[in-house]
Amino acid sequence: MLRIFKIVTLLVAFMATSTAFAKKSAVNIFEISRDVPKTEIMHQSGKTYQLSDFKGEFVVAVFWTKTCGPCIKELKDLNTFAQSGLKEGIRLILISPEKDWTSTLEQKRFLKKYGAPDVEFYTDHKGKLAADFGIFTTPHTVLIDEESQEIGRIRGTAKWGDKRILDYIKNLKKN
Repeated sequence: MLRIFKIVTLLVAFMATSTAFAKKSAVNIFEISRDVPKTEIMHQSGKTYQLSDFKGEFVVAVFWTKTCGPCIKELKDLNTFAQSGLKEGIRLILISPEKDWTSTLEQKRFLKKYGAPDVEFYTDHKGKLAADFGIFTTPHTVLIDEESQEIGRIRGTAKWGDKRILDYIKNLKKN
């Protein structure tokens, strides 16, 4: 029995260490920025855009799906971040696969239900933009500078309601 307790304790300690490491390594800022793909996405208004259309703005593009539990869980905090970010010149956009939705009304109702009525919403036709970025899991965030260059990524969830995240991204924007 003591041996099982030691094994379980070791396993729990290992998992805690692995989780802490994963959280630290989830942000990846590139040494050299990259061009963003020219793939079009559709705004909730029906107008199509390319990420390069946001040149002059710092963009936080969050790729997510409505069937992803962690994605849904962070929507309310993303709404808070989007409102705070706008005041700092940071534009947050959500990008979801087009196949997830039957209408713009469904999108708006979904976001309102989960506390994100103020977030800009775009759909990705056939997941092409996500594929062009090499993104196959959600949530996944792409950080795009004012020159429409990808400067980094955040894999997985973030505590978007935490002021330190906004401060971190404001620092990236300055550099």
